[in-house]
Order: sequence, then structure tokens, then C-alpha cells
Amino acid sequence: MSTKDFIEKDFYKVLGVPKDATEAEIKKAYRKLAREFHPDANKGNAKAEERFKEISEANDVLGDPKKRKEYDEARALFGNGGFRPGPGAGGGSFNFDLGDLFGGAGQGGAAGGFGGGLGDVFGGLFNRGGGTGARTQPRRGQDIESEVTLSFTEAIEGATVPLRMSSQQPCKACSGTGDKNGTPRVCPTCVGTGQVARGSGGGFSLTDPCPDCKGRGLIAENPCEVCKGSGRAKSSRTMQVRIPAGVSDGQRIRLRGKGAPGERGGPAGDLYVVVHVKDHPVFGRKGDNLTVTVPVTFDEAALGGEVRVPTLGGPPVTLKLPPGTPNGRTMRARGKGAVRKDGTHGDLLVTVEVSVPKDLSGKARDALEAYREATAGEDPRAELFQAAKGA
Repeated sequence: MSTKDFIEKDFYKVLGVPKDATEAEIKKAYRKLAREFHPDANKGNAKAEERFKEISEANDVLGDPKKRKEYDEARALFGNGGFRPGPGAGGGSFNFDLGDLFGGAGQGGAAGGFGGGLGDVFGGLFNRGGGTGARTQPRRGQDIESEVTLSFTEAIEGATVPLRMSSQQPCKACSGTGDKNGTPRVCPTCVGTGQVARGSGGGFSLTDPCPDCKGRGLIAENPCEVCKGSGRAKSSRTMQVRIPAGVSDGQRIRLRGKGAPGERGGPAGDLYVVVHVKDHPVFGRKGDNLTVTVPVTFDEAALGGEVRVPTLGGPPVTLKLPPGTPNGRTMRARGKGAVRKDGTHGDLLVTVEVSVPKDLSGKARDALEAYREATAGEDPRAELFQAAKGA
């Protein structure tokens, strides 16, 4: 987050809470908005993804009491994009450079009387502090995205799978320094901060990544031949990843801290795994429920009976067919479906399909002919024609 963003963005407005909101109110507002605009619930929606980033950024500041205090103090000083002088400072307006306030605090310069206060206000968020010594900042590792294909059963029951991933990691040839001799020097342009100031008009000075060291704060006198002085090199590794039970096809799983390692003590990035699930020859899926189609004979459907039904990874269950069960009727075997997030199971939905024999023995044909004669007066299509006439 840049200095300008920190001063100008109204994080209270982003979360829709008043400036005197309690921690509980901020937390509640963030959770509600995060659920609404989460990328997993708005796939392919760029606006929702951008809104989610704004919400997360606002919560990162307002959800931390220390950062919130620093933010409120900064907004009080620079509330409308300009400095508001205190009593005795005179009625006129004047321009100033934020770099002077951050870097020259305590020197009695143009901002005289503030001492190191402004450095304290922004130090925790921008690592600028009030001192003038060069400091290289930690850098978070990159996020990595990978894909895995599971069998239907693995997706329902969960599985541990090996993933081979490629990412940028500290170069082994130079131990991540970027210099083949292992002795990089502090960047003279940014004095090791990794950032440079640029004017934006009105006396403000904003920060950008240093163009000479690319934000690293260090420059290699003798660039490493492997990483070309960047300190990072492409590396492949195999990781055993646990896929939780009950995942669905296309689901994106986030594994915190399993991405590329950070630099200079920075945290590792995250690993995102997109899951693909193969079809099953017998079972299907509807949310947390599994589905299966079971053939039954005509006499079972007409007279009723008990039918054994297979389950996924468990013993068969027996369902009782009531007399007169129609073709396509769905029954439920409770607790035989996919695993839910709370550890409970969905159901197995069993659809009945009346099986018509292709070949009949003489005895079976005689029996059916007798049945036809016995039911000759019944017309199952009579109501259909009556409804068609009345429409």
C-alpha cells in the first residue's frame, strides 16, 4: 500500500462502518462482505475480485488496533489531501514533502515541532520510521497455482497427493544474494529501502519500487550467472498435499504458506490447488449427495419388494419398494453421501429404473399375455387425452 493510498482511502466507508465502530462491528462487517465478494463465490467476476481486495485491505488496517490508531492519526493530519496546521501555525497554506517528514524527523526542519512523531505514525505500515539508516525490507513469496486430478472416490474420501511445482526461490548458486561472490552492495539510489520518492504535485512525495534494484534494496557488483543478479532462480520441488474429503470438480483450495518462500525473512506465499474429478461408472453427485440409478423388475415395481443398493466404499444397503412404485421414482439412503465440511455425510439418492426384458421365455410370455387380458379394460393414457381436450 502506497503512502497516498493510506492517506486518501476511506477504509471505514469500504467496510460500511462508522469511524467509532467497535472491533466486533468491524469484524462482523468484514465477514459479511468477504462472503459476498469472495472469488470462489464470484468466479470470473473481476469487479467482485477487486472489491474483495479492497475489503481485505481495509480489514487489514482497521482490524488491527495498532494500525487503526496509526491510520486515524494520519487521516487527522492529512484528512483532505493536505496538511492542516495546528494552533499558532498561521492561517496560510504551504506545500511540503512527505519524504522530509518521514526521513528527516527529529532534525527540526520544515515540519518543526513534530520531532519523530510522524515517523512513529507511519513506521509500522511503511517501514519508513524516523531514522535515516538503510534498511532492506522483507518480501513475501509468490503465490503458486497448481492442478490435481482425483478419482471420484478420492474426491469423496479425501487423499494425499504428490504435487510437482515450479516457483521462484532463493538462488542456490549465490545463496539468494544475487552476487556470485555473495557480497552485494546497498543500492545507492534508494539507500537500501527498495523504494524511491516521486513528486505528485502539490508538494506530495509518493513512493515507487526502486527501478535500479527492482525493490530489493541491494545491487550485485558481480551478478550471479544463474539468476542474473536477481537472487531468485526457478526451482522445482515435489510436495505431499492433503486434499480434504468432499471436494468437488473445479474447486480451488488455498493452502497458506505453501507457496514460494519469501526473501529476507518475509513470509512464504500461498499455494492454490485447482481440483479436477474423474467421473464414476456407477455414482454421480449433486452437492453433498451421491446419486445412483438402480434397475428393478416389473414385478418388483408393481408388487413391491426389497432391493439391494451399492454404496461408495461401504456395504450395500437394502431399500424397500412400496407396491406400485413408478419408473423414475427417487428414494433416499441417509448418511451414504459425500462428506460435508462439518464432518457429517450427505445422502445417497437412489432412482428406480424399471427394466424391460429383451427376450421372454414361453412361460413368461404366456404370463404377460394373461396379465394383458386381465387389465384390458384399463387405459393408462385416458387422463392424458382428457387433459389435452380440456386445455
